[in-house]
Amino acid sequence: MVKIRLRRMGAKKSPYYRIVVADSRSPRDGRCIEEIGSYDPRTNPAAITVDVEKAQNWIKNGAQPTDTARGLLKKAGVL
Repeated sequence: MVKIRLRRMGAKKSPYYRIVVADSRSPRDGRCIEEIGSYDPRTNPAAITVDVEKAQNWIKNGAQPTDTARGLLKKAGVL
């Protein structure tokens, strides 16, 4: 199954996340199929950037977003 989820990047104690499409069996920070956006929780307000076309295309093709990714996609106006 293909999932839309977050990949943790950045240094220790300063997280930065990329919103990626990955196989559900791959590790959290492992190989991904495609990167569709980013999320920076350290800024005020948190910065969310998403390629809406790619995200909608993946969801239409059956990719399931995780709970956290679903919330971010709603804030970005994809869902």
